[in-house]
Amino acid sequence: MADIEKQSATEPSKGPATREDLMTNPFVNADKLARRLSGRQVQMIAIGGTIGTGLFLGTGSSLSQGGPASMLIAYAIVGAIVFITMLCLGEMAAFMPVAGSFCTYAGRFVDDALGFALTWNYWFNDAVSTASDIIALQLLLKYWTDNFPGWAISLIFLVVVLALNVMSVRVYGEIEYWLSLLKVVTIIIFIILGIAVNCGGNTDHEYIGGKNWHIGDAPFVGGIGGFASVFVTASFAYGGTESIAITAGETKSPAKTMPKVVRNVFWRIVLFYLLSILMIGLNVPYNYPGLSDGDTRTSPFTIVFQQAGSAVAGSFINAVIMTSVISAANHALFAGSRLLFTLAVDGYAPKFFGNLNRYRVPWIAVLATSVISGLCFGASYIGAGKLWSWLQNIVGVSNQLSWICICLASLRFRAAIKSQGIEHLLPFKNWTYPYGPMCAVGLNAFLVLVQGWKCFSPHFKGVDFVSYYIEIPIMIIMFLAWKLIKRTSFVRKSGMDLITDRYDPSQEDGAGGGLVTERATGFWARTQQFGQWLFF
Repeated sequence: MADIEKQSATEPSKGPATREDLMTNPFVNADKLARRLSGRQVQMIAIGGTIGTGLFLGTGSSLSQGGPASMLIAYAIVGAIVFITMLCLGEMAAFMPVAGSFCTYAGRFVDDALGFALTWNYWFNDAVSTASDIIALQLLLKYWTDNFPGWAISLIFLVVVLALNVMSVRVYGEIEYWLSLLKVVTIIIFIILGIAVNCGGNTDHEYIGGKNWHIGDAPFVGGIGGFASVFVTASFAYGGTESIAITAGETKSPAKTMPKVVRNVFWRIVLFYLLSILMIGLNVPYNYPGLSDGDTRTSPFTIVFQQAGSAVAGSFINAVIMTSVISAANHALFAGSRLLFTLAVDGYAPKFFGNLNRYRVPWIAVLATSVISGLCFGASYIGAGKLWSWLQNIVGVSNQLSWICICLASLRFRAAIKSQGIEHLLPFKNWTYPYGPMCAVGLNAFLVLVQGWKCFSPHFKGVDFVSYYIEIPIMIIMFLAWKLIKRTSFVRKSGMDLITDRYDPSQEDGAGGGLVTERATGFWARTQQFGQWLFF
């Protein structure tokens, strides 16, 4: 088999695979990107894609609308859903690591029309996510000054993120690694500081304990409507976890790296998220003035730092949030451009989007995705804070629809694997199959329908209704349109293609690309292992 991946990194790519390429290499279609991301980078990128504005800024509105108990329960439920989703995705990505990831799987394992609808939906999701992060920079800048134009700071950092994404993926991976590491360290400091503040290490020198869970309407604020509304914010905050599988097409030894990433990274995310949410709920009252304004002056993280008596708390956390926003925008643009590349390779978009530069980066797809983002943040003149909230709802629902499709694809994939008698070839198995994916599909579908409760009560809010539910008809229309135009059919187990793009370890550029697996003994060795689990 000819090895597309062994082209020189300095040799210009010829764009999408030609007819001759496919004749000499019939089992490689979407696997043409450079495998330059190490296991260390991929694991940290997975964290970087989730710890962002949803946690630093979105938790304020979650606390004020639902209360501390609703927020903790909602984040735990969504966390469980995402864990099952990641097990499903890891199983497929280790077996078939392509840049299109779950979007490609939906088309190959369920219906080509579903792959078309999901890929375009998720590409738009990533473009809008990049825009929402760029818009968030305008909110962050206001903490220091109102004299600098918001559009200018957005434009400056959009150009920076764009430059990072057209260079070698190795550069992208290293920059994202250090930005993500900064966020992880900040979360750890916040958790430790939150415990100290709660136990009396605050400006009032008094024990807080669970006092904030028993004031006013706490711990459940706003009844069922308040509880339901927290789910879309939680989905926005966790969103991006699944996009780590998109890096599988550019990851060294994906059959070894992706299972380890899936098993370890999500537990770290749950640890950081749930402990952070618990500290916020214990230390910050839900009725804190202006908590839901989307302004970092009232970010729960800033409030806890100020409670500790730090004079520079606001500026510190604001700077950290700014780096997290840049990291999240960087990650969203990366994922969006790879999906547009996949759309071109699979015939869903013009072929020129599949052209690669000399670093084997889909540069036209990067530019196109950034243009959409530029148009979105240009609309921030209507009000950056309100627009950011609407985009948060749209992205949150889009994430949930993607999780549903991933679990559906997983159910079909495992059924076909079993039907064709090749279960022994799976590098990684989802131990929750089949009940885990089925429960995730049902629970996600229920949440998509009920989480917009507050837009109906106490009176109907048209704009909020659109932001909660517009993604549903768009997905249905795209699915039906492609199905009618192309006359697609449901993929049967016996005819499912499980050969094209299946990972072949012999294609790896040299040995040792996987993660270190040797085990050491002793206390110091265990300490080193824990440090590697936490950071690498």
